[in-house]
Amino acid sequence: MSTTAPALKRIHHVAYRCNDAKETVEWYQRVLGMTYTTAFAEDKVPSTGEDDPYMHVFLDCGGGNVLAFFELPNQPAMGRDPNTPAWVQHLAFEVEDEAALLAAKAHIEAQGIDVLGPTFHGVFRSIYFFDPNGHRVELACNIGTDEQYAELKRVAPLMLDEWSQTKRAPRHAEWLHKDPNA
Repeated sequence: MSTTAPALKRIHHVAYRCNDAKETVEWYQRVLGMTYTTAFAEDKVPSTGEDDPYMHVFLDCGGGNVLAFFELPNQPAMGRDPNTPAWVQHLAFEVEDEAALLAAKAHIEAQGIDVLGPTFHGVFRSIYFFDPNGHRVELACNIGTDEQYAELKRVAPLMLDEWSQTKRAPRHAEWLHKDPNA
Protein backbone atom coordinates (compact mmCIF):
# COMPACT_ATOMS: atom_id res chain seq x y z
CA MET A 1 0.00 0.00 0.00
CA SER A 2 1.44 3.35 -1.07
CA THR A 3 1.04 6.42 1.10
CA THR A 4 1.99 10.06 0.78
CA ALA A 5 3.25 12.47 3.40
CA PRO A 6 0.63 14.92 4.71
CA ALA A 7 0.40 18.42 3.26
CA LEU A 8 1.24 20.53 6.32
CA LYS A 9 -0.08 24.09 6.47
CA ARG A 10 2.02 25.47 9.37
CA ILE A 11 2.93 24.74 12.96
CA HIS A 12 -0.32 24.90 14.92
CA HIS A 13 1.49 25.47 18.22
CA VAL A 14 4.62 24.46 20.05
CA ALA A 15 4.23 23.46 23.70
CA TYR A 16 6.72 23.58 26.55
CA ARG A 17 6.44 23.05 30.27
CA CYS A 18 6.39 25.96 32.71
CA ASN A 19 6.73 26.31 36.47
CA ASP A 20 3.83 28.77 36.86
CA ALA A 21 1.30 29.44 34.10
CA LYS A 22 0.33 32.92 35.33
CA GLU A 23 3.94 34.06 35.75
CA THR A 24 4.81 32.68 32.30
CA VAL A 25 1.88 34.38 30.55
CA GLU A 26 2.66 37.71 32.25
CA TRP A 27 6.38 37.44 31.38
CA TYR A 28 5.77 36.72 27.68
CA GLN A 29 3.23 39.56 27.50
CA ARG A 30 5.50 42.08 29.26
CA VAL A 31 8.86 41.08 27.79
CA LEU A 32 7.95 39.99 24.24
CA GLY A 33 4.54 41.61 23.69
CA MET A 34 2.71 38.33 23.04
CA THR A 35 -1.07 38.14 23.35
CA TYR A 36 -2.55 35.60 25.75
CA THR A 37 -5.41 33.97 23.85
CA THR A 38 -6.53 30.65 25.31
CA ALA A 39 -6.38 28.35 28.31
CA PHE A 40 -7.36 24.70 28.64
CA ALA A 41 -7.48 23.09 32.07
CA GLU A 42 -8.37 19.49 32.81
CA ASP A 43 -8.01 16.98 35.62
CA LYS A 44 -7.59 14.13 33.12
CA VAL A 45 -5.36 14.14 30.04
CA PRO A 46 -7.74 13.87 27.04
CA SER A 47 -5.34 11.85 24.88
CA THR A 48 -4.35 9.28 27.53
CA GLY A 49 -7.09 9.42 30.18
CA GLU A 50 -4.46 9.79 32.93
CA ASP A 51 -5.35 11.64 36.12
CA ASP A 52 -2.94 14.58 35.86
CA PRO A 53 -4.39 18.06 36.38
CA TYR A 54 -2.87 20.69 34.12
CA MET A 55 -3.22 24.25 32.88
CA HIS A 56 -2.40 24.67 29.18
CA VAL A 57 -1.95 28.32 28.09
CA PHE A 58 -1.57 29.70 24.57
CA LEU A 59 0.18 32.90 23.47
CA ASP A 60 -0.08 34.50 20.02
CA CYS A 61 3.42 35.33 18.75
CA GLY A 62 2.19 37.04 15.59
CA GLY A 63 2.01 35.77 12.03
CA GLY A 64 -0.23 32.84 12.97
CA ASN A 65 2.39 31.42 15.35
CA VAL A 66 1.35 30.12 18.76
CA LEU A 67 3.51 29.28 21.75
CA ALA A 68 1.92 27.17 24.49
CA PHE A 69 2.90 26.07 27.98
CA PHE A 70 1.74 23.38 30.40
CA GLU A 71 1.80 23.81 34.16
CA LEU A 72 1.78 20.34 35.76
CA PRO A 73 1.48 20.74 39.54
CA ASN A 74 1.39 17.00 40.35
CA GLN A 75 4.54 16.14 38.38
CA PRO A 76 8.12 16.28 39.70
CA ALA A 77 9.83 19.66 39.34
CA MET A 78 10.96 20.64 35.87
CA GLY A 79 14.44 19.66 34.90
CA ARG A 80 16.52 19.69 31.78
CA ASP A 81 18.69 17.13 30.07
CA PRO A 82 22.04 17.41 31.87
CA ASN A 83 23.83 16.08 28.78
CA THR A 84 22.53 18.84 26.49
CA PRO A 85 24.18 22.28 26.77
CA ALA A 86 21.82 25.12 27.75
CA TRP A 87 22.41 26.90 24.41
CA VAL A 88 21.07 24.02 22.29
CA GLN A 89 17.34 23.88 23.04
CA HIS A 90 15.74 27.27 22.50
CA LEU A 91 12.78 29.19 21.14
CA ALA A 92 13.68 31.59 18.31
CA PHE A 93 11.49 34.48 17.18
CA GLU A 94 12.06 36.81 14.26
CA VAL A 95 12.04 40.60 14.49
CA GLU A 96 11.89 42.99 11.55
CA ASP A 97 15.46 44.29 11.32
CA GLU A 98 18.63 45.18 13.23
CA ALA A 99 17.08 48.34 14.67
CA ALA A 100 14.19 46.26 16.06
CA LEU A 101 16.68 43.75 17.46
CA LEU A 102 18.63 46.45 19.29
CA ALA A 103 15.40 48.05 20.57
CA ALA A 104 14.25 44.64 21.83
CA LYS A 105 17.58 44.14 23.60
CA ALA A 106 17.22 47.51 25.37
CA HIS A 107 13.63 46.69 26.38
CA ILE A 108 14.53 43.22 27.69
CA GLU A 109 17.53 44.52 29.63
CA ALA A 110 15.28 47.23 31.13
CA GLN A 111 13.19 44.34 32.53
CA GLY A 112 16.26 43.23 34.50
CA ILE A 113 17.02 40.29 32.17
CA ASP A 114 20.56 39.48 31.08
CA VAL A 115 20.91 39.48 27.27
CA LEU A 116 23.75 37.99 25.22
CA GLY A 117 24.52 39.50 21.82
CA PRO A 118 23.87 40.58 19.18
CA THR A 119 25.66 37.58 17.70
CA PHE A 120 26.51 37.41 13.99
CA HIS A 121 25.36 34.27 12.13
CA GLY A 122 26.14 35.27 8.55
CA VAL A 123 22.56 35.65 7.32
CA PHE A 124 21.04 36.77 10.61
CA ARG A 125 21.93 38.43 13.92
CA SER A 126 20.55 37.25 17.26
CA ILE A 127 20.24 38.04 20.93
CA TYR A 128 19.72 35.43 23.64
CA PHE A 129 18.17 35.35 27.13
CA PHE A 130 16.23 33.02 29.43
CA ASP A 131 12.55 33.01 30.38
CA PRO A 132 11.48 32.42 34.01
CA ASN A 133 11.27 28.66 33.36
CA GLY A 134 14.88 28.39 32.21
CA HIS A 135 13.99 28.11 28.50
CA ARG A 136 16.51 29.90 26.29
CA VAL A 137 14.89 32.46 23.99
CA GLU A 138 16.43 33.93 20.84
CA LEU A 139 15.35 36.98 18.86
CA ALA A 140 16.78 37.12 15.34
CA CYS A 141 16.69 39.47 12.38
CA ASN A 142 17.54 38.35 8.87
CA ILE A 143 20.38 40.21 7.14
CA GLY A 144 21.28 37.85 4.30
CA THR A 145 20.98 38.38 0.58
CA ASP A 146 19.00 36.21 -1.83
CA GLU A 147 22.30 34.95 -3.21
CA GLN A 148 23.52 33.93 0.26
CA TYR A 149 20.30 32.03 1.02
CA ALA A 150 20.50 30.30 -2.39
CA GLU A 151 24.10 29.27 -1.70
CA LEU A 152 23.15 27.91 1.73
CA LYS A 153 20.36 25.87 0.16
CA ARG A 154 22.77 24.56 -2.48
CA VAL A 155 25.41 23.40 0.02
CA ALA A 156 23.02 22.09 2.70
CA PRO A 157 22.88 18.51 1.32
CA LEU A 158 26.65 18.47 0.81
CA MET A 159 27.23 19.63 4.38
CA LEU A 160 24.84 17.07 5.82
CA ASP A 161 26.48 14.23 3.91
CA GLU A 162 29.95 15.32 4.99
CA TRP A 163 28.86 15.75 8.61
CA SER A 164 27.21 12.33 8.58
CA GLN A 165 30.46 10.73 7.48
CA THR A 166 33.00 12.72 9.51
CA LYS A 167 31.18 14.36 12.47
CA ARG A 168 33.45 17.36 11.80
CA ALA A 169 32.18 20.81 10.79
CA PRO A 170 32.07 21.08 6.98
CA ARG A 171 33.58 24.27 5.55
CA HIS A 172 31.14 24.85 2.66
CA ALA A 173 29.60 27.89 4.40
CA GLU A 174 32.61 29.09 6.38
CA TRP A 175 31.83 32.65 5.26
CA LEU A 176 28.85 32.64 7.65
CA HIS A 177 31.18 33.13 10.60
CA LYS A 178 33.12 36.14 9.34
CA ASP A 179 31.41 39.27 10.64
CA PRO A 180 32.22 42.18 8.30
CA ASN A 181 31.59 44.60 11.21
CA ALA A 182 34.04 42.90 13.58
